[in-house]
Amino acid sequence: MTSESLSGWLALRETADTRARSAALTQAVVEHLTQQRPLRVLDLGAGTGANIRYLSSRLPQAREWLAVDKDPLLLAQVPSHAETRCQDLGPLDDPSLFSGRHLVTASALLDLVSEEWLERIARRCRASGAAVLFVLTYDGRFTCAPPEAEDESVREWVNAHQRKNDKGFGRAAGPDAVRAASEAFERAGYEVRRERSDWDLAPDEEAMQRELLTGWAEAASELAGDKSRVIRNWLARRLAHVDEGRSRIRVGHEDIAGWLR
Repeated sequence: MTSESLSGWLALRETADTRARSAALTQAVVEHLTQQRPLRVLDLGAGTGANIRYLSSRLPQAREWLAVDKDPLLLAQVPSHAETRCQDLGPLDDPSLFSGRHLVTASALLDLVSEEWLERIARRCRASGAAVLFVLTYDGRFTCAPPEAEDESVREWVNAHQRKNDKGFGRAAGPDAVRAASEAFERAGYEVRRERSDWDLAPDEEAMQRELLTGWAEAASELAGDKSRVIRNWLARRLAHVDEGRSRIRVGHEDIAGWLR
């Protein structure tokens, strides 16, 4: 995606993200952090700052926010009360990012990184004593209604494609990220809690549904070989459901919260 198209996608999904997030896990982190004043928060892969917008009203004691992303055009849209840093997070070799942080957080990031990267960030967070809140990690589930015969095959192709991705963090954990992250932080000495944070997209959320379906079809086509016509026909039928106002899509995510035992 270009910076412009990614910015548009992030804007499109922000409402669904806010609705899906686990309020209970966020509150558990807030309660855990009540003794820390003022709070110093690090947001990784911050994009346009949606995570900061969500958390700011729920962490009123937070006085220092650092938003890190490799895209300066996205960072330009981060709320003005946050400091921004344009940096590639793939190497994760800058311990100063984590030094003195009370909370490390990210949204829709962990399924894009490798299991080895998750081990490294767990160690970084442990060293700083930070609590963690990682939200909206895709977990390999999605369902569409009304159903089509190819839905499950497309889902399997999409998940296989995600596991082949390398966004600069190593081979992506993809749908295994929630499990891998939980295990990495538990090994680092964290108490870990998980809650589902599924998108449940209604028929009137046409634009977001079209973006999702088109993206899934493109990903599936890269792995489907001679089944590309099957995927094109599947996409046409799914988009017809959207156009006719009868499509619902649920996408599985999980939120993860943790703090040192």
